[in-house]
Parts: sequence; structure tokens; C-alpha cells
Amino acid sequence: MATQGPIHNPSGTELVVDPMIDPRTGEYAVIAPGHNFKSVTQKIAGIVLTPNTPWAWFGGFFVASTVATLVVIALTWLVLKGVGIWGVTIPGAWGFAIINFVWWIGIGHAGTLISAILLLFKQTWRNSINRFAEAMTIFAVVCAGMFPLIHIGRPWLGYWLLPYPNTMNVWPQFRSPLAWDVFAVSTYATISVVFWYIGMIPDFGTLRDRAKLPIAKYCYGLLSLGWRGSTRHWIRYESASLLLAGLSTPLVLSVHTTISFDFAVAAMAGWHTTIFPPYFVAGAVYSGFAMVLTLAIPIRKWYHLEDLVTLRHLDNMAKVMLTTGSIVAYGYGMEVFMSWYSCSHWEFFMMWNRMFGPMGWAYWMLILTNIAIPLTTLWSRRLRVSPGYLFFLSFVVNIGMWFERFVIVVTSLYRDYLPSSWGTYRATKWDYMLFIGTWGLFTCLFLLFARLAPMIPMSEIRMMLPQTKVRPGGQSEEQKSLSPQEAL
Repeated sequence: MATQGPIHNPSGTELVVDPMIDPRTGEYAVIAPGHNFKSVTQKIAGIVLTPNTPWAWFGGFFVASTVATLVVIALTWLVLKGVGIWGVTIPGAWGFAIINFVWWIGIGHAGTLISAILLLFKQTWRNSINRFAEAMTIFAVVCAGMFPLIHIGRPWLGYWLLPYPNTMNVWPQFRSPLAWDVFAVSTYATISVVFWYIGMIPDFGTLRDRAKLPIAKYCYGLLSLGWRGSTRHWIRYESASLLLAGLSTPLVLSVHTTISFDFAVAAMAGWHTTIFPPYFVAGAVYSGFAMVLTLAIPIRKWYHLEDLVTLRHLDNMAKVMLTTGSIVAYGYGMEVFMSWYSCSHWEFFMMWNRMFGPMGWAYWMLILTNIAIPLTTLWSRRLRVSPGYLFFLSFVVNIGMWFERFVIVVTSLYRDYLPSSWGTYRATKWDYMLFIGTWGLFTCLFLLFARLAPMIPMSEIRMMLPQTKVRPGGQSEEQKSLSPQEAL
């Protein structure tokens, strides 16, 4: 890799210049200097086409698959015995299943935002992280989708939620936001999968051409759909990408807005509030970018991708987290303010009970992990570009966002309008097994993706290289720096 040497200033001393910092803007570079088309292709394709799978990958996959078996065990026992094995009771009829559903769906939002909205705004720094962010979205939706299905008690009758002609004259209740979830999440999953796959077609063509094994050539050739890299193919690829980005952009706002309606349309203190839609969307992007950091930091370390996933990406993602975290903090403040300003005894008691009741510890845990730690440290650029700190903070934020959903669901239900029906909520071992198992399932799917598909889009990274920046004289930036003899 080419590096920039020290610069001599007029005083005669040497100024050591970091080659990863643009001297014109002071920002970190999106791609490390010294790369060309060949080096980018070899670095990314080599991870997939290497015949020697690292032992660490096998170890991680074994651990993740072992944890994922908890899902199979918990689901089997759930089908045999029913939802009574969970900790749900009356009045706390919603528990871990709905909490985990909202949490996993929120994690997937960052992938759509990075892929669609940042594409429309021509933010090129997204190119290094959009592929595995999209994969994260799909795998998170897979984990989230099972919870509403099993929460209905008879998952084999889940198709009743779909509007289809039948002799029983059973039709979904379209005034219920629980039915809206079916259409919102299914549409979100469909668009995300199509967007993810369309973006990988050029890279599948590259893997097809570079693969040595016949089975790999056949599989990647099948997935590449006859991609040849012709002008016609690129025009159609760009058109499809922009079209899907336009379709995906409203989904970033609509999906979690619809999920927030599960709570906001209910006449329940703590739920019946108009701030929930923007508050939920901001929280989803907040937790989603935290999960992208959780994945990106180990990936760039284990696969030596620090020159493609640079500190610029970590800094920008931390800035997005700072912005969305501030919106979430504003939502928390408005909840407290409106519980007083509304002059509603029910709202005031709900907030007092949420803070100082038997489960008040959960509320202060979310304040600590969602506001106190992130929003007081992300103002520091030194911490925003520290991989170790951001990796720690990503876990802190995701723990806090899970507690936020726990507080919203549980503390609003277990003490409702009728004191004689007050109860409590205690999750059972089956609740914990199912939740922990989804972590294993998510990790298994992501490890398979990292081994079998390019995690970083080669075609988009190549288009960001200096060789593609043609100046008015007809020369690229790289050629302009060469002498006439070297450029020939």
C-alpha cells in the first residue's frame, strides 16, 4: 500500500502526516490510498473463494449453531404445551415475544437506511458497509418474524392473518394494527431481499469468473443471471437500484411507525401517545447502527479490511447514533413532561410507577445505557474513531434499546386501571431460551453470508477509486500525477 511520507515545513521540522486523513478537509479517507481495481477485487473475492476456511470461522459457527438449537428446543416445547410456558399473565399479556419482535425489527432498520436513503443522497461512504448492513436487515427480520407467529398460540394457523377467500368467512380485522404488522413486515422483508440480491449480481459475476471449483462456478454463474458487465447491464442495474431505493425509503419510516401503532392506538396509559411513531423510528435507526458497529468492527479486524472499512465509516456511524440518540432522549423527556402536563392521574401514576415502582430499575437502566453513556461520550471525536470503545458502546446501546421495549410493554401493563387486577411479570427459562437462541440463529446466518457471499460490494468500491475520476483533459487523477512516459 502506498503511504504519504513526512512533509517538511518552513521551520525545517518534519510534520508526520497520516495517509488516512485528507489534508484538504481533515476527514478520514473513505478508502485507504494505494488501491487499484485488481487489489480491491483480490482482497474482497479472496475472502469468499479461498479454499482454506479459517478455523476461527468453524469455531464461531459451532458456538452460534449450538446456541441456535435453543430456538428449536423452545419452539418444540411451545408447540407441545402452549404459550403457558411463558411468563405472560393477566394483565401482562404481552411479554418477551413482543419485546423481542420490536427489538429485532428495529435492528434491521439501519440496513435499509444505509442502502436506500444514503444511496439517494449519494453518500459514497455507505459503499463499504451497505452489503452486510442489508444482510443484517434480512437476518434480523427472520428472527423478528417468528415472534408474532408463535405469539398467536397456534402458529400453524398463522395464514389466517392473510386476506384470502375461504369457506369459513374469516377475514382479518383491518382496523387492528396487529394485522397491519403482517403487511408491513412482509413488504419490508420482500423489498429488502430483492434489494440485497440485485446489489450482489455484479459481484456474483466476478466470483463466477474467478472461481476455480466447478461447483462454485456453476452456483455463482446461476446467481449472476448471465451478468457480463455490458453497458446495457449496467444501465438496467443502476435503474433497478434507484427504483428499489425509492421503494425502500418509505419503508424506513412506515414499518416501525406501523409497529408503534400496536401500542399508540390502545387506550392504555403509557401507550396512547402521538409521539410514538417518530420516537420508534429514531430508536430503530439508533439500535440498527449500533448493531452495524457490532458487526463491522470485528469484520474489519478479522479479515484485515481496515483499508476499506476505515475510521471514516466508524465516525459517520457514531454521528448518526448521536443524532438519533438525541431524538430518542427528546422522546423520553416528552413522555415525562406529558405525563405531568396532561393532568391525567393515570398517565402520572404510570410514569411514577415506571420510574420508582417495583420495576423502576429497568427504566433507569435504559436511561443509563441509551442516554447517559452514549450521549455524553459520542461528542468526542477521539472516542468516535476508537474501534474498541465503539464496539463496547454498540452493546451498551442495544442492551438499552431492549430495556426500552421492556419498559414500554411490561410497565404499562402489569399495573393498569384496576388495582385489584395488578400483577407482575417474570420471564421464564423458555422466554430466555428463545431470546438467546435468536442471537445464535442471527450469528449463524451472518457467518454463512460472510463465507459464501462478498461482504463488501466490489463493483461499488472500484467506482470510488481515483482511477475512475476522469478530469476534463481526459486523464484520471492517477494518470495526471504521472509523467507522460509513465502514463503510456
